[in-house]
Amino acid sequence: MTSIDLNSDLGEGFGVWSLTDDDALLDTVTSANVACGFHAGDASTMRRVCDRAAANGVAIGAHVGYRDLAGFGRRRIEVDPAELRDEVLYQLGALAGVARAAGSRVSHVKPHGAMYHAVVRDEGQADAVVAAVASYDPGLSVVGLPGSHLLRSAAAAGLDAVPEAFADRAYLPDGSLVPRRDPRAVLDRPDEIVARCVELATTGTLRAVEGSVLEVEARSICVHGDTPGAVEIAGAVRRALSDAGVAVESFRHAVGAG
Repeated sequence: MTSIDLNSDLGEGFGVWSLTDDDALLDTVTSANVACGFHAGDASTMRRVCDRAAANGVAIGAHVGYRDLAGFGRRRIEVDPAELRDEVLYQLGALAGVARAAGSRVSHVKPHGAMYHAVVRDEGQADAVVAAVASYDPGLSVVGLPGSHLLRSAAAAGLDAVPEAFADRAYLPDGSLVPRRDPRAVLDRPDEIVARCVELATTGTLRAVEGSVLEVEARSICVHGDTPGAVEIAGAVRRALSDAGVAVESFRHAVGAG
């Protein structure tokens, strides 16, 4: 790859509670997936993150989730696809208004948590997310797991389907993520995380949890904002990618989108 996006899930606090160091991460990442109030986030948090993202030239994405503040959106909810479509549209519209007030715009949509995993295989929920995005603005990108039904559905609808890889999550041999209940799920060694990101960007491969080599087509790398040491990890990843000759820039910039 000659360039790759570096994204992070931000704005995942609520009221007086904060989870991520949004300002510091916005000094490093090229795309921010902003919680829209369903799994986390609130109006003031959204505005604060969008203001800083706009000032830094960071692309703003709607990080949409299930209506599950208590469970942080990590509990799967069986919801009628028509209702899910409307709830995704609601979240997208809310963030779009805040981003516009900040002098920017929403460029992409990325599901969060349990929804992210559900739309890998659940055609009804995946199609619902895509329907919401397409009805709002067919110029938006949709970010998801490579090979997921979400990205197939997005591409079929004429949307920009963006596959992403995770800097700090372990993979199973089938290319899916190791469930968070598994103690191996989250990587916490900065040197290991940096090395695998460079490997991904320069060779298109990642190592699965048991050592097998996975071919991963990714246009973006996600560093979770709530991973311990996320700020230092994101900075180290960006420096290592640049040192390896890989330009770190928003995928929207790479395709010439506004």
